[in-house]
Amino acid sequence: MNKKSIRNICSVFLVVPLLNVFGLHAQEKNDSVNVAFGSVAKRDVLGAVSSINVPELMKKEYVTYSLDGLQSFVGGYTGSIWGQDALILVDGVPRSAWDVLSSEVASVTVLKDASAVVLYGSKAAKGVVLITTKRGQISPLTIHVRANTGIYVPKRYPKYLNSADYMTLYNEAAVNDGQTAYYPQDLIDKTKSGSDPSHYPDINMFSSDYLRKAYNRYDMNADVSGGNSFARYYSDFGMAYNNSLLKYGEKAKDNNYRFNMRANLDMDITNWLSANTNVSVIISDAFTGNGDFWGQSSSLRPNWFGATTVANSFSPLIHISELDQNNADLLTLANNSNNLIDGKYIFGGTSSQLTNVFADMLAGGYTKSHNRTFMFDVSMKADLSFLLKGLTFKAGYSSNFTNNYTEVYGVSYSVYQPTWSADNTTITGLSKYNTDQPSTNEDMGVAAFTQTMQLTSQFNYNKTFNNDHQVSAALIGWEYQTQSSTGNLANDQATYPSSTLSTLHRTTNLNLGFQANYNYKHRYYADFSAAAVHSPMLPAKNRSAFSPTFSLGWRISDEAFFKESIPFVDDLKLTASYSVLHQDLDIGGYYLYQGNYLYGANWSYFVRDFAAGFAYSTGSSNPDLNFIQQKQYRVGFDVSLLKKLVALNANYFVNYTNGGLVNGANTIYPSYFNTGNAVSSSFLPYINFNRDKRSGLDFTLSLNKKIGEIDYSLGFAGMLFASKVLKRDEVKVPGEEYYYSVGKPLDGAKGYICEGFYTQAEVDAIDGTAAHPNPTFGGEVSAGDLKYKDMNGDGIIDSKDQVYLGKYGWSGSPFNYGINFTMKWKNFTLFALGTGQSGAIRFKNSSYYWVNGSAKYSDEVWGRWTEATQNTATYPRLTATSNSNNFQNSTFWMYKNDRFDLSRVQLTYDFNDAAFKNSFVHGLSVYLMGESLLTLSKERKLMEMNVGSAPQCRYFNIGAKATF
Repeated sequence: MNKKSIRNICSVFLVVPLLNVFGLHAQEKNDSVNVAFGSVAKRDVLGAVSSINVPELMKKEYVTYSLDGLQSFVGGYTGSIWGQDALILVDGVPRSAWDVLSSEVASVTVLKDASAVVLYGSKAAKGVVLITTKRGQISPLTIHVRANTGIYVPKRYPKYLNSADYMTLYNEAAVNDGQTAYYPQDLIDKTKSGSDPSHYPDINMFSSDYLRKAYNRYDMNADVSGGNSFARYYSDFGMAYNNSLLKYGEKAKDNNYRFNMRANLDMDITNWLSANTNVSVIISDAFTGNGDFWGQSSSLRPNWFGATTVANSFSPLIHISELDQNNADLLTLANNSNNLIDGKYIFGGTSSQLTNVFADMLAGGYTKSHNRTFMFDVSMKADLSFLLKGLTFKAGYSSNFTNNYTEVYGVSYSVYQPTWSADNTTITGLSKYNTDQPSTNEDMGVAAFTQTMQLTSQFNYNKTFNNDHQVSAALIGWEYQTQSSTGNLANDQATYPSSTLSTLHRTTNLNLGFQANYNYKHRYYADFSAAAVHSPMLPAKNRSAFSPTFSLGWRISDEAFFKESIPFVDDLKLTASYSVLHQDLDIGGYYLYQGNYLYGANWSYFVRDFAAGFAYSTGSSNPDLNFIQQKQYRVGFDVSLLKKLVALNANYFVNYTNGGLVNGANTIYPSYFNTGNAVSSSFLPYINFNRDKRSGLDFTLSLNKKIGEIDYSLGFAGMLFASKVLKRDEVKVPGEEYYYSVGKPLDGAKGYICEGFYTQAEVDAIDGTAAHPNPTFGGEVSAGDLKYKDMNGDGIIDSKDQVYLGKYGWSGSPFNYGINFTMKWKNFTLFALGTGQSGAIRFKNSSYYWVNGSAKYSDEVWGRWTEATQNTATYPRLTATSNSNNFQNSTFWMYKNDRFDLSRVQLTYDFNDAAFKNSFVHGLSVYLMGESLLTLSKERKLMEMNVGSAPQCRYFNIGAKATF
């Protein structure tokens, strides 16, 4: 290394800070879009590519998750890309989008079509989201500091019956089944009076006894950047903290804390050699009190364990004032408990109820969860123009390491079953179950390790001939491996971690990419890109494949005839592409091409068959198993109108996926290939067979206008999406075409056509004929049960009577859209964000709606069928049995999933620069923000309600940002 190089490196630590202090460098401007393994000028983007400038967005919108709100800016993105799960790359490396905050991000680029992702090979066949972090620029030392505080307010909680109402309606359910009433009326009356909740419990898990009205979040981050022509640097530091809604027991301490640090450095070592490195560290810790509060909130009945008499009814917490105060032994037993809560309560329970969620929260202990993530990148770039003008070489290495582990403090505790006096006013005895076992140790719990290593190398050639002909080419090698281990360390402390951690198979990607691109005067474009892919999931002879793509572009607005005839069009570019990609993403595992044998499915078979020398096949070999092929056709355009007043990007795509795996059990292989005996012996191999189609139109529209002192901008992005099953291994029976998957959407929802409630006459007429079919869901139906249509007329109602009812929209509703709106007046900026969808369906099939047996009753059961309400009922008759007939996906439970969500509104005020003249403060902004504010839908209450988990919340935030 020469002296000049040494001087350049030293400037990182000596010269750069001095230049920054005196402000001797200006910000560089970069109008380019990040694409696979590089960047291109924005006007020359040829594929279906959308890019978001995150720092510009963050001036008017505060977010932390790096992909938050992306659907409102990028047509075709709904959390997936064109209906398929995308590969997430952070600075070109497979990483989680949660590993980088929006404050660290320079841009997010969505690569949608195959021509844009092919260089990444098999793993990117379903689309790519590129998250690129910020880098230092040639500028003075600049510091940005942002601080926020906010509260989460629950939208709504599920509504359940109180204890007296529950017991009353459960008695009705028992009578409906021909049984006697389960709960005596005096127990119901005493519970309803509320005079003795310790004896007659009425548990409302959503009361203020357990929950706060809101919980808090705080975060703060600072970044430092700057540099000169020798070196540029960017660093970011952030902290975030939140507690939870629960305020009971150890769960009152529930919290999450996160610290993150990033440092990115770029250096020009010589006039032909440069290098950069990135380091990121994330430390996050969480404290969680034991007890599944939210899970129990959907299942724990208000009368707790359902006592059937007044004498054996009691609460999960027994008040010691209920004890016979003259019984010294009884008082001693209670007072000697290790868990005398507030000096007043001991834990209630029985021999079959040794724990309860309240005791768990008060005395069951806690879990501390820890996550440590380290990410490192280093790369170098050499300008090889001395060999060939326009030639460069770049190589890089990246490594990720994530360690998750838990520390568990678990405590065993005693519970007590009371015996009441004859008049049910005093506890005269206590039966103790379980033992108090206090502990001073925290044990290691679950641990998981994940490591990713990546190597890249690439030659790039870029040269313009005669000022008109731009030629570029690239040869790229990309390899990464991800390996994980997981285990429960509490099982073996002495040998941690080697004997308790399972090592999972490495996920490996290896491919060679090639790209050749030509454009003439930025008017005519042609691109050929390809990848030679490799997959260890396939047999040796089929592990390699070639994936080509072809793209064309035409800026028709540069043609003389166009300019003269359509002057209001500023710019119009037409593009088209055809691609054939080979992927192993849907193969689902290693060694599926190999046969597999075992000696038995359980120990008795193992002993018998091993001794006898018999082995059982679980699948035959298929040496011809191959990649799944994806053929894609796309046409698109970019247009700008009326002096950039309107801009529109749109893409129409058709994507065929060929060769999805099946084992051919239905029609391809004879039945004796799958014997179905006690050890599930099978000789069925995996084969390439299925064929699917996805098609759609995505668009991104923006309007920009200034009226007087007010600047407006409106963005509307969306996608029309459809899918179809083209080929499946399914048995086809004449008259049952409605049941086939072929011709239906990939996310097709099947269910029964409900014809209302049975009347008693209809029940009496059931004879197994087409006119009066017999349901086969178990048990006999009664008046008030749901009646289904016999689609094939075979006299029975079974799975073959299910029909296509609509699209679930798992990977995208038939129509998805998002909007963004900005209005700026003087120093005020108003920003709003919304998303919507229509055309998909769902079923009301959670435990909140499907209530049977002794399950907890929601308010939905008030609409139950009875003789008096048979013409107005909105819910089937109540039953104390399982009665699965009423709880099948059908038109009765179906609803439209159409909705619009006002995701975010923020008002920002930017102080005038003059206010900070001659000070070290260069800018200050304050803002108010609301998130998840409103849902517009006919099923709004359902959509805003979570069952069995923490509630959805609205978030209100106040924040400030300062520049120094």
